[in-house]
Amino acid sequence: MATKPRRKKKIEPEDLPIAEVLWVDAEDIGDVGWNDLDELLTKAAEPCPVMRSVGYVLHHDESHISLLSTIGPQECSSLEKIPAEFLKSVAYLKGEKE
Repeated sequence: MATKPRRKKKIEPEDLPIAEVLWVDAEDIGDVGWNDLDELLTKAAEPCPVMRSVGYVLHHDESHISLLSTIGPQECSSLEKIPAEFLKSVAYLKGEKE
C-alpha cells in the first residue's frame, strides 16, 4: 500500500510570499470529430489568451513558478505550475522571491 510522502518541514502560510502572475496560456480549440476549417483558420491567427493568477508561492526558479490559491494547516488547493516560458511578469505582493 502506498503512503503519502512526509512533509520535510512545517510550512507557515503567513511566511509564504504571495504573487500575481501574468502568463500566456496555451489553447486547444475545436471539438472531437470534424471541425470547420475556416473557423479554425480564423482562430489560428488570434493571440493566445493572457491569464492572471494570484497565489501563495511555493517555488519559483528559472524553469517555473508553483502557486497555491488556498492553504490550511494540513491541506491545500491544487498546485498550479506555470513554465517560465509562459510568464510575462511576476509581481510579489507580499514577501519576495527567495
